[in-house]
Amino acid sequence: MICYLVKVWSAIGLRVALSAVCVLLWAQVGHAAAPPNIVLIMADDMGYECVSANGSTTYSTPHLDRLAADGMRFRHAHSQPICTPSRVQIMTGIYNERNYIRFGILDPQATTFGHLLRKAGYATCIAGKWQLEGGMQAPDLFGFDEHCLWQLNRRPSRYPNPGLEVNGQQKDYTDGAYGPDIVTDYIVDFIGRHQDQPFFVYYPMILPHWPFEPTPDSEDWDPQAEGLLRGHGELKYFKDMVHYTDKMVGKVVAQLDRLGLRDNTLVIFTADNGTYVKIKSYIGDRAVQGGKGLTTDNGTHVPMIARWPARIRTGQVSNALIDFSDILPTLSEVGGAPVPDRIDGRSFFPVLTGQKDSARDWIYCWYERNGRVNRASQHVRDRQYKRYADGRFFDLIADPTEQANLMVSELSSEQEVAELKLSKALAEVLERSEQTEAVKQERKASKDE
Repeated sequence: MICYLVKVWSAIGLRVALSAVCVLLWAQVGHAAAPPNIVLIMADDMGYECVSANGSTTYSTPHLDRLAADGMRFRHAHSQPICTPSRVQIMTGIYNERNYIRFGILDPQATTFGHLLRKAGYATCIAGKWQLEGGMQAPDLFGFDEHCLWQLNRRPSRYPNPGLEVNGQQKDYTDGAYGPDIVTDYIVDFIGRHQDQPFFVYYPMILPHWPFEPTPDSEDWDPQAEGLLRGHGELKYFKDMVHYTDKMVGKVVAQLDRLGLRDNTLVIFTADNGTYVKIKSYIGDRAVQGGKGLTTDNGTHVPMIARWPARIRTGQVSNALIDFSDILPTLSEVGGAPVPDRIDGRSFFPVLTGQKDSARDWIYCWYERNGRVNRASQHVRDRQYKRYADGRFFDLIADPTEQANLMVSELSSEQEVAELKLSKALAEVLERSEQTEAVKQERKASKDE
């Protein structure tokens, strides 16, 4: 076996040799014969209510519905209220109170799931929206071998005739191309080129974030359009953009199926936050107002679907409580990569494989768009109740928009138990938060000396 690895090393290089080692280690610890491929797709500004498998009567999402029918649909997955906080948390497995700097940046010292899976022998690719600064070298520095991104070091059109950065080169498209098609086609090509080795694709989608513009499937699509650089566009196009989001997911999944990679590929679909605040959608006859930027349910409740035919039974609906810090440890466990110390997330791999119903009893949210500690909103919640650091307590089933603060003196016995549990959890988090802030201040003081 050692001789074989030496030959591999000599013939095709260090990275592929490491991949071979990881395959062997994976088999030795009781996993399948080959590490699974991983595709993580995250839509931009698309709340739980936008997927017809979740009961939406406003949108039709047949590809996502099929993905859910073939795997597991989650009813209680939560992001952060807006994009950068969610991107930082999903990529690092750490709550924002510990490593969030400000909007539009990822800590240059952060360890991401790209680092972990690349080190474990995966070919890694990120395509879609960046918005995390760091310059042209950032994708590689954060663990990605290849990239095809919008907003890496500039902010041109993202939809018709876009400007993108592809593996360190700025590219401007003027032939009627549509940004989401370009990045999705790049992913499809990447999968084809790496079908014989483990790969990790992270697809932070451009869609369906404003500006709301026609898609190539809209009746008034104009291939000569320059794309809006200012303003939100017209709300009427949001529905078309959700449909195109679904279409792009279908294109990626179809490539996996076409190449025979279906069974041994974990596909996870989710979204980075709730829907834009001016958009009203329906689940059945219940109206859901978009809540992007809010800590209420409509700001953080997002769709999540997982398909992995080799390990996930079809047609599952999970009540497991998931937050974005849980993605990194889950992908690490799936890919056989060591999980860093001191992360906050908990792997829901046992939920995917039917070994557990849930990996946690509560989730925590620290949110302040620009990272200002003294203005941050903090809460702990479970499936039904939410406790804020300022003392507010809500029943989210009876009051999803948080209009009626429940007074502690008037709680039922069930509510008292829930409030006590969440208060204890919040106290633990706040104590750790104070310790984290003290460490930050010590580091700052040492730098200033």
